[in-house]
Amino acid sequence: MTEPRPLRVVIVDDEAPARSRMRDLLADCAGEVPLIVAGEAASGPAALELLARETADVVLLDIRMPEMDGIEVAQHLQGLERPPAVVFATAYDAYAIHAFEVHAVDYLLKPIRLTRLKEALARVRGAPPPWPEALRELARAPRTHLSTQERGRIHLIPIGQVIYLKAELKYVTVKTAGREHLIEEPLTRLEQEYGERFVRVHRNCLVARAAVRGFERAADEGGEGHWVVLLEGCDEKIAVSRRQQHIVRDLGRR
Repeated sequence: MTEPRPLRVVIVDDEAPARSRMRDLLADCAGEVPLIVAGEAASGPAALELLARETADVVLLDIRMPEMDGIEVAQHLQGLERPPAVVFATAYDAYAIHAFEVHAVDYLLKPIRLTRLKEALARVRGAPPPWPEALRELARAPRTHLSTQERGRIHLIPIGQVIYLKAELKYVTVKTAGREHLIEEPLTRLEQEYGERFVRVHRNCLVARAAVRGFERAADEGGEGHWVVLLEGCDEKIAVSRRQQHIVRDLGRR
């Protein structure tokens, strides 16, 4: 009988002692569950970089991490061609219960016990990655980054650098001072997530409130006047629709 291919496991935790303990526990599991530790990372961005280079069957993912929490990491992982399964690790019961309910393969409550880790690994092979909509519902705060796949890797876009988000066909253009990116996310969903940071100026465009430096009048081809918004770090002038002209008054008072 052919031996099963070893599971490729990646450990993600911002605390070195926690990663070391997980390695020890995995070594103790290896006799019953063939596995290889394909790598480890101390932060969300580092994990995404690693997983762009290394194929993994499962990620053992700490939820509470600075800069980018585990829920957001799992969301960005959906951009990979073959996203790995996820087992969330947490010291918080509420998070653990939610992670289980949204179809993460399993959760591990810290301090992690060997028997629970074995159970999680035993059921992970062939399991689907977490459901994207469920991850969005689980997130307690807006993502710190947007992401797009470029040349086989996940490219992170810090949300604080985004000047505007503009819907074009099935894509959204993400404009920063340095360049433009294309992402496949509905503009309405981005507005729901980032309503405090962005304001809608047109049915197809959200602009960063912090980037607005003023408004001016412009004329269209028929000679009729309309408002455009002027943005820091961007020469493009974005038209303000008739329905959204109230923002000229509202933002002009700042």
